[in-house]
Amino acid sequence: MRRILLGLVLVAIAATGSAAIRVVTSLPDLADIVQRIGGDRVKVDCIVRGDQNPHFIEVKPSYMMKLRSADLFLTIGLELELWAPQLVDGSRNAALRVVDLSRGIEKMEVPARVDASLGDVHPFGNPHYWLDPRNMRVVCGEIVDALAQVEPAEEKFFRGNAEAWLRTLDGKIAEWEQTMKPLAGRKVITFHKSWSYFARWLGLVIADQVEPKPGIAPSPSHTAELINKIRQGGIKVIIVEPFYDASAPAKLADATGASVLRLATSVGGVPEATDYVAMMDYNVKTLREALR
Repeated sequence: MRRILLGLVLVAIAATGSAAIRVVTSLPDLADIVQRIGGDRVKVDCIVRGDQNPHFIEVKPSYMMKLRSADLFLTIGLELELWAPQLVDGSRNAALRVVDLSRGIEKMEVPARVDASLGDVHPFGNPHYWLDPRNMRVVCGEIVDALAQVEPAEEKFFRGNAEAWLRTLDGKIAEWEQTMKPLAGRKVITFHKSWSYFARWLGLVIADQVEPKPGIAPSPSHTAELINKIRQGGIKVIIVEPFYDASAPAKLADATGASVLRLATSVGGVPEATDYVAMMDYNVKTLREALR
């Protein structure tokens, strides 16, 4: 009996000795990638749903509790998550490592000045870089480094998983680029400046936004300007994020014959966006069909 009990204790010790790294991410896209890199060595949760506006998240005690027991908190950075410091402070987790994944990203739209007249502008550049899948190589490198700091012995495992996933992603990137190549130079209207990196990657031209400035509702005069621009430019597509009211884009569509497309900015933003690759696949194929 003593030997049996001793054996059970040793098994329990072995099981608890390899505890998973507890990771919380701001976006579900990051959670998907962390899970693929970390495998069974990580336990992942996220704060924002794919159908929520990541700029404006209500600070809840439940979110603080997620961070209280976490080892890592991974963020997009560039002030996308202005709510994040409140969660970190409220978690009272002195051991929590907060990682800004934007450090190695080539930033777009860094303003020369910042003031209230510009709307909700991001002072360090446009934060929606994850919608250019080529940036995921930088993001994966940062994630591997962060996980390896917590569990150095597993770095080879993390790096191998990251490279395997990136090989799959590289194949899809080549496929998406080939699919969209004949449509390079086409003009689109977007609701918010979420699509700058995405459009640059695929060679699309963003002619204007439904918002005259970030976070500012369209005025009648701006709407009239957009109608003229859509008609004169032969623009076929108005892209709207899942969490924005589509009534203003619908008015533009009614007046011009353009199509309103709900594209996903994050995993879970539309039912088809079950993971990062599936999200990008849905966005590219949906946009291709509308532009053709």
